[in-house]
Amino acid sequence: MKSKPPETNRYSLYVLITVFFFWGFVAASNTVLIPFFKDNFDLLQWQSQLVDLAFYAAYFLGSLAYFLVSTRVGDPLNRLGYKKGLVLGFLISGCGAALFYPAASMGSFGLLLLALSVIGLGFTLQQIVANPYMVAIGDPATGAHRINMAQGVNSLGTMTGPLLISWALFGQVQGETARELTVVQIPYLILAGCLVLFAILLGRSHLPAITSPEKMKHDLGALRFPQLVLGMVAIFVYVGVEVSIQSNLPALMADPAMLGLDHTQTVHYISLYWGSLMIGRWTGSIGVFQVTRTIKKLLWIVVPLVAFAVILGVNQIKGSPMQDLLGYLPFIFICILGFFMGKDQPARTLLLFSLLGMIMMLAGIFLDGQLAVFAFVSGGLFCSIMWPCIFALSIAGLGKYTNQGSSLLVMMILGGALIPPLQGYVADLTGIHMSYWIPVLCFGFLAFYAWRVKAVLEAQGIRYDTMDQEHIEPV
Repeated sequence: MKSKPPETNRYSLYVLITVFFFWGFVAASNTVLIPFFKDNFDLLQWQSQLVDLAFYAAYFLGSLAYFLVSTRVGDPLNRLGYKKGLVLGFLISGCGAALFYPAASMGSFGLLLLALSVIGLGFTLQQIVANPYMVAIGDPATGAHRINMAQGVNSLGTMTGPLLISWALFGQVQGETARELTVVQIPYLILAGCLVLFAILLGRSHLPAITSPEKMKHDLGALRFPQLVLGMVAIFVYVGVEVSIQSNLPALMADPAMLGLDHTQTVHYISLYWGSLMIGRWTGSIGVFQVTRTIKKLLWIVVPLVAFAVILGVNQIKGSPMQDLLGYLPFIFICILGFFMGKDQPARTLLLFSLLGMIMMLAGIFLDGQLAVFAFVSGGLFCSIMWPCIFALSIAGLGKYTNQGSSLLVMMILGGALIPPLQGYVADLTGIHMSYWIPVLCFGFLAFYAWRVKAVLEAQGIRYDTMDQEHIEPV
């Protein structure tokens, strides 16, 4: 008699989904801090991008440290337990958020960057825990459904984070704008309180105690697979371009040839960028549900439009000029066309979306005004599905080295730390508009990767025509 699969622990599911929301909320809010710190510390554009370097480098360093410890003394979380690992991660991030208070009082840019790094280190530990925890709290066969649901909530956090942080920093009465550095103290002290409070609630919750019996291999056999080596570079470039496009958007929109807006007036465009990632991720997750081909095609049209309506609704509630965003609709239909042409095949979808991203960056470079801004913002649409595509293609055929390969891919989030300052440096030399040649080159490499990895996998006789939805974006 066939045994009944375990029922999902719904309480645990809702708790873990909240974890995913925090990641998106804080990471996207960094976009608001970049121009704010630039004004207060009189920074060059590349120096302002150190905000991203401090935050995303912590993911690399944290993952690398965890990997090295695991290969020498065994998996630390297997001893500590997943639940305690989550609690510790939130406490670390809470300490980082609290560090904003003395850093702002001292007027220290370096200390503020350190605070962001500490937040990132806490998030690194949470991410190592949360994805396998999501699978373990119910039937493993439906683990992908739970993770994709959490990913959608993560994207909701990335969309609302910039709006709420911007309101907290600049939302004064009579339309006045607060620019003193100390205005970051209360919002981030509140964030610290929320993180610590959530850690306490996690500690007192009834999340199941889970450990993993698997042991990481002591050698680096995964690096013998060319698809993984290519994939590591692709993840580096993908995370870098996703972060860099939006990190430089406030400076771009301040250009009189574009919109000529102060950075305090651009938050709804930043929200639209992160919302574009949500549009693509919601649409990309349709494949995990057992529906007919006809229903799936219908959902490929309906879900993006519903997600866009959510973006407009959130901006309307916040009081942003919603009418500024209505002209973005044609770009969403281009994304929908990309899903139809991609046919749920990771290599094909990645190639199409990389080429579309490159075309949109070129359009933005050679145009100006709101149309150019929309072209750059649409980079979020075409980045949205890249993590699962690259991840699935990179670990295909790795066998016993799959877990090791996964950890190496996660380390390549380092791209989000290095590529934004590179674009900022180019902006200082050539102007912010021309700096978007960096995203053009990034999308070009990702298109090359999609073409090349297909040939590599075919040479090994490995199937690559199905999306592995269990491996999703950690940011």
